[in-house]
Amino acid sequence: MAVIGFIGLGNMGGPMAANLVKAGHQVVGYDLVPAAVEAAGAAGVTIGDSPAAIAAAAEVVITMLPGGKHVLSVYGDIAPVARPGTLLIDCSTIDVDSARKAHALATGTGAASLDAPVSGGVGGAAAGTLTFMAGGEADAFERARPILEAMGKKIVHCGGAGAGQAAKICNNMILGISMIGVCEAFVLAEKLGLSHQALFDVSSTSSGQCWSLTSYCPVPGPVPASPANRDYQPGFAAALMLKDLKLAQEAAQSAGAPTPLGAAAAQLYALMNAQGDGGTDFSGIIRMLRGEG
Repeated sequence: MAVIGFIGLGNMGGPMAANLVKAGHQVVGYDLVPAAVEAAGAAGVTIGDSPAAIAAAAEVVITMLPGGKHVLSVYGDIAPVARPGTLLIDCSTIDVDSARKAHALATGTGAASLDAPVSGGVGGAAAGTLTFMAGGEADAFERARPILEAMGKKIVHCGGAGAGQAAKICNNMILGISMIGVCEAFVLAEKLGLSHQALFDVSSTSSGQCWSLTSYCPVPGPVPASPANRDYQPGFAAALMLKDLKLAQEAAQSAGAPTPLGAAAAQLYALMNAQGDGGTDFSGIIRMLRGEG
């Protein structure tokens, strides 16, 4: 079993670190939020003094942080003190350019590096069923695989440095677009007098079938586990969807890729956030489309 540092013990990182403890690893964690530290400690995570102190003693260091600037700041602290060969895995969702800069910081000091953002939300983090999209050298990926398998059920090597982040933002652009389409269809069905269940029964077995419908249906009833049955408690918050859609738009502009539906989705989620609903589940955008304020 490995000595694993885990920096960022929030809604995602906390449950992920707890699953590593359950798998038998020695996990030393760090977070700036006292409540997150307390919860992680209760789950068996040893609390370290600082990211640098953790990195100096760990075989593997995992980061789960809010944005690219946070990742680069932490990597600036941990890469110089990590022992040669230490594996640094960043599971944050950040821009591709920052991910590649983090790789360079790590490999420049003799560490191995992987960007490995996740899909599956808080529920997947707690259940250990996340999907990891990994970018980096094949050797680093193979070293990381058993660690990631303790936290997820699907581990995919997407390519070189930054490829994991590229896969994540492309996937979540699909998700944001498809959820809006499903919500629009349910709003239209309501106006036409068609029941939620009737539309679900038809579309879930027809050409309209998609994950946003069958696993995360945005209306109560057809999919009991969806946030619609809990007054749109996240799940995956609308503010996080907006963050990912913005990252996708930045990447699209940089690469010269036309993404008109991605741009429209970003605008709609920006409006949802501006209305004060950024903390609700992203499927709650159906309420905005209905005109509910």
